[in-house]
Amino acid sequence: MEQRTLGRTQRPVSVVGLGTWQLGADWGEVREEDALAVLEAAYDAGVRFFDTADVYGDGRSEELVGRFLANGRPDVLVATKAGRRLPQQPENYTLDNLRAWTDRSREKLGVDTLDLVQLHCPPTAVFTDDAVYAALDTLVDEKRVAHYGFSVETRAEALAAIARPHVASIQIILNMFRTNPLLDVLPAAREAGVGIIARVPLASGLLSGRYDADTRFPADDHRTYNRDGSAFDVGETFSGIDFHAGLEAVARLRPHVPAGATMAQFALRWIIDQPGVTTVIPGARNPEQARANAAAADLEPLDDETRSVVQHVYDELIAPQIGDRW
Repeated sequence: MEQRTLGRTQRPVSVVGLGTWQLGADWGEVREEDALAVLEAAYDAGVRFFDTADVYGDGRSEELVGRFLANGRPDVLVATKAGRRLPQQPENYTLDNLRAWTDRSREKLGVDTLDLVQLHCPPTAVFTDDAVYAALDTLVDEKRVAHYGFSVETRAEALAAIARPHVASIQIILNMFRTNPLLDVLPAAREAGVGIIARVPLASGLLSGRYDADTRFPADDHRTYNRDGSAFDVGETFSGIDFHAGLEAVARLRPHVPAGATMAQFALRWIIDQPGVTTVIPGARNPEQARANAAAADLEPLDDETRSVVQHVYDELIAPQIGDRW
């Protein structure tokens, strides 16, 4: 699989990574043996970037990734996230708390030094707090962490972090239903040498093309309980758009899927093609999904006509809903 350098880490990663939220929680139950099979299938398909977080299943996702790494995978870069184990208040982002969070992740993952730790969509005030960046630099000096970055909700947050000299990467929602980061975030990241990790690439599965108006999700799935943003930022569920509007957009895009590809692979290839994207991190609930996602890297880049269609559908159906919010 094609590899790209992840910003200031100077580490190569696969253009398709694996997001492991599904293996921890909030997407319905995934058995341990199935989760390990997903990790193995992704690796066998060329995936060399795994993204997790300390709150995914209260550490279950990190533990599963750690078990997988214990078999010897030195070519894999693992990114985890920290900061959501306490109420989301800026004053909780102290050096002592950051040490405690990252030490817990080191134990769960079974490593001395975390490859990359990302602050996990912290309060907006954190992005301009010099003390937070000093604390993160201290973790690097102490070799608890090799590099640090941020997972963000908004473009303004991304731009604030990109301006800091030691930020290695930005993780941001980017997909066919969330194109605004192309306007400013990706150009700024390219200029600064900061990596871009594209998350929620299939808009919580909408862009997989597998759902219809009758689809129902389990009660413990965020696509049921967070549609109104009552649990966390509404943009994390279906990219913040109305489910039925998303279905209509998918119906318009489906005829433009390249021959032999799936709707999901089409959506992933669109992201891979965007200048400045380092890696895209779809999740997978089974080995077949992991292999299919990785195969998106084998598709030819999309042509100008197809990209124009995607933009037209976005402008007509999606932009009126989300405006400049993200």
